[in-house]
Amino acid sequence: MRHSGSMDLPLHGGKAPYWLLKRMKELSKPIFEILIYEYGTEGLLKRLSDPFFFQALSCVLAFDWHSSGTTTVLTGVLKSSINPEEFGIGFAGGKGKNSKNTFSDIEIIGSQFGLSDKKIKELHYTSKITAKIDSAAIQDGFDLYHHVTIFSDKGKWSVIQQGLNTEGGYARRYHWSNRIDNYIEEPHTGIVSDIVKIKTLDLTSKDSTETRSIIPDIIKEGPGRVRRLIESLIDIKQTSLMSFIDESNIINTSHNFDVAVLPKRVNWNILRDIYEADLKNFEDILAFKDMGRSTIKGLALISELIYGTTLSWKDPVKYSFAFGGKDGVPRPVNKKGMDDAAEILSNAIKEAKIGAGDKIKSLKNLRTFLGPYNENLTYFN
Repeated sequence: MRHSGSMDLPLHGGKAPYWLLKRMKELSKPIFEILIYEYGTEGLLKRLSDPFFFQALSCVLAFDWHSSGTTTVLTGVLKSSINPEEFGIGFAGGKGKNSKNTFSDIEIIGSQFGLSDKKIKELHYTSKITAKIDSAAIQDGFDLYHHVTIFSDKGKWSVIQQGLNTEGGYARRYHWSNRIDNYIEEPHTGIVSDIVKIKTLDLTSKDSTETRSIIPDIIKEGPGRVRRLIESLIDIKQTSLMSFIDESNIINTSHNFDVAVLPKRVNWNILRDIYEADLKNFEDILAFKDMGRSTIKGLALISELIYGTTLSWKDPVKYSFAFGGKDGVPRPVNKKGMDDAAEILSNAIKEAKIGAGDKIKSLKNLRTFLGPYNENLTYFN
């Protein structure tokens, strides 16, 4: 299993009321006890990396299931109520300034778990590279403002982060699972979004494989050469693209591109530092300190427009909200995924050590969330 998907949600202002947070915390502990007992910490991490399960869990705990607050409130509640030493699972990071504490949180919780320094460094890298990929390798117009790395006492992990698009009034949530082949090429198992962007730079796509492979070679041309090439793209209105090119083996694709996609600024110092570091692959370049989206975009455009490589501009969306959405676009409803989440959570609610009233409320919330797709969900067997 790979990068498990993303979900667009309407922006939600304000804070959750105290009474709601208190109720969510009270319900989360007994439900987590059952989920971990049934599936173990690794099984729970796997399910938290599923956008639909995460959304259904938020609904079960009584929070508004279709707003950006789902992500920040639910992860915040779980971080404060789920004791790492008791449950064998911990939450690092959070919203805004708290996201900057991810590394220190990982160290504190990792020490409680007795994880090795090597494993803690691996978790640091996971936190760093997942954020880099969803902000720079995939450029969909959402700026990350929330990041949580969830990990177990065995070092297994899941990442949940969220980006903000103020112009469209939406947030997009990204889920990751440790069950990946690599961080770079199509790590998604499902991307869930109500919005499909017309133009999204996606360097994780298989269609961008050639571009990823040539970017290190472009950097090896030297900072001066790269700067001239990028400036040739910026000056495209006044200057022929090929006027800076002398080599006969370079291909002009005559790509009819929108000048608006050009990078607004490029960090020339970073290009020099990467050139001197002699990095060999795209992942190392992406992970390099202070490497940002504009510089990555500039390198990708040089590769596509000057060297003729393929580059994906398709939004890597796989499912719309509620596993398909009203119109079944971009994918039909995933009935099995909904059934699985419903069964797991309804069983956990029924077995949890909470009052009958709370059980009924939670099951009603779950049934409301599932809507017409799970009409057979019962309150009690």
